[in-house]
Amino acid sequence: MYDILSVRKDFPVLEEVIYLDSGATTQTPVQAVNSMNDYFFKYAANHGRGAHRLARQTTDHYEDARDIVAEFLNIGSDGTIFTKNATESINMVSLGLKWETGDHVVTTVVEHHSNLLPWMRLREQGVEVTVVGSDREGNVDPKDIDEAITDRTRLVSVNHVSNVFGSVRDVKKITQIAHRSEVLSLVDGSQSAGHMPVDIKNIECDFFITPGHKGLLGPQGTGVLCIKDPEILEPVYVGGGTVHAVTTESYELEPYPSKFEAGTPNIPGIIGLGRAVEYVKDIGVEAIEKHEKELAQDTATRLAEIVGVEVYGPKDRTGVVPFNVQGMNPHDVAMILDETRKICVRSGYHCAMPSVDLIGVEGTVRASFALYNTKEEVDSLIEGVEQITMLI
Repeated sequence: MYDILSVRKDFPVLEEVIYLDSGATTQTPVQAVNSMNDYFFKYAANHGRGAHRLARQTTDHYEDARDIVAEFLNIGSDGTIFTKNATESINMVSLGLKWETGDHVVTTVVEHHSNLLPWMRLREQGVEVTVVGSDREGNVDPKDIDEAITDRTRLVSVNHVSNVFGSVRDVKKITQIAHRSEVLSLVDGSQSAGHMPVDIKNIECDFFITPGHKGLLGPQGTGVLCIKDPEILEPVYVGGGTVHAVTTESYELEPYPSKFEAGTPNIPGIIGLGRAVEYVKDIGVEAIEKHEKELAQDTATRLAEIVGVEVYGPKDRTGVVPFNVQGMNPHDVAMILDETRKICVRSGYHCAMPSVDLIGVEGTVRASFALYNTKEEVDSLIEGVEQITMLI
């Protein structure tokens, strides 16, 4: 197990608060921030645009980050596309595939809105969408996905881990089900990459999506779209950086990944993301997963023992613990925890209204963990919730 006290020194804000909202965004280590400062102070220029030394240095660092992320996720660098977040990545797939009236998409009820709305919008083009259900713990049966596939199904799109319940999808099995019917598969790894081992070549999915600002510990405004075969996707944006030749009559696109990265990218953010992924790799994602699961399972068990507290999700959960205090609005609970103990938790629908509707509540309080959280912070959360229940 890694030295958590040493790790915490790399996240200065943890001296000020108890941060239990890593499901929304993680903190970024000083090493990654320093790498971004180096860009601004030592060699800032544009990526792929210039022969001078600063442009070359910028391009080298940006492409080094691509190699680092690709190796970490086990996919080729050519199929690793940088975006601004997971939402953009998923929309690039929904808008970049060629759809015909009558085509069919299968997704699930426990998706983040970002992996639901882009497919629902395709209904305007005559694409049919089936939303497969789940149980009250957020578990989806792969058999239900199999039964939903028709001869017109083009894509199955599922999350790896639910951001509401912390339930885990068997994405390898779901991908096998899709491919058996010659259907493409997309895995939304927003809550898995960096929190647990991810091997895209082993999963064999056609698309894998992750933001940079969650388990990968990178800055906001960074995302990754991994494509097994980039030839099947058309670029959504075109312009600077995407073209090899242009006349007033036609243009010729660059090879991938460049043709998918139009305009000036978030260069410092991507450089910071590369350094953050190195940080995760150095600590060891297996150790991170073990640590987060232990904290989450301990939290869920202890919360469930408090009279008046209801905990949701499966027993075998990742680092996500949703709960409610009976008779109280989840936003009020979150505010009290913040004001009395400087505990930062998420409250509401978590950008996944259909998921929360499954359990028939108006939102939940969500504690979500990362590599830097401690057992003492769990103790403080439990004590804080116990005090809140005494107010009822």
